Amino acid sequence: MSITSVNGTGGSDLPINSLIGNPAPQTTGNSVLGEHDFLALLTTQLQNQNPLQPMDETQSIAELAQFSQLQETTNLATSFQNFQSSFSVTQFAGFIGKAVSVETSTGGQNGGSLVSGTVNKVVVQNGQPFFTMTDANGNLMTDSGGNPMLFSPNQIVTVG
Repeated sequence: MSITSVNGTGGSDLPINSLIGNPAPQTTGNSVLGEHDFLALLTTQLQNQNPLQPMDETQSIAELAQFSQLQETTNLATSFQNFQSSFSVTQFAGFIGKAVSVETSTGGQNGGSLVSGTVNKVVVQNGQPFFTMTDANGNLMTDSGGNPMLFSPNQIVTVG
């Protein structure tokens, strides 16, 4: 629970920061505290504690438990992302060597144009699977810049 203002005797609301002389906290684009931020906060807290009244042991243990829980949650999320990427690659690896037709654009009522080729390889970008194709002559399909064209499995219209 946080207190954001204090009611004065005159009935006006005064921000707490103006009463204690602290500037309002500045926020950045990233509002999520990470592992580094937590360790920096804990270290600063330990360095600035009153030696005559050290931090309560139960509070310290609770904070360490929270940090451990944060670390395990982060590890679990990373592991799940890796699993999802591996599963996607495994799932679409079966398409390698198969002839497919893909829709290259989804614009307008007429639909997109169809391109046919053979799946060459599966890659993962930003956790999503994509594949490259070769044309009827065995040449890798490239864009105007000479880079391999990446197709999403969602673009597949026919297989075989």
